[in-house]
Amino acid sequence: MAYAADRAQISRSTLHKVERGDPGVSLGILATLLVGFGMLERFETLMDVRWDRAGLAKQDLRLPRRIRGAPES
Repeated sequence: MAYAADRAQISRSTLHKVERGDPGVSLGILATLLVGFGMLERFETLMDVRWDRAGLAKQDLRLPRRIRGAPES
């Protein structure tokens, strides 16, 4: 745990919060961890709006009904 925290340049207590899934941990810390372990592409995928089903569904609800119900070609 000390090695992982040192590699990501964060404290062991912060790393413990990340492992527990503490919602108070910032995205910056999560990104720093992923960079430290060479896994930044996972963060990029997570942030890609094409995978945000809830956000896309909310966006569709804002469309006028005639567009929402239109079949795709």
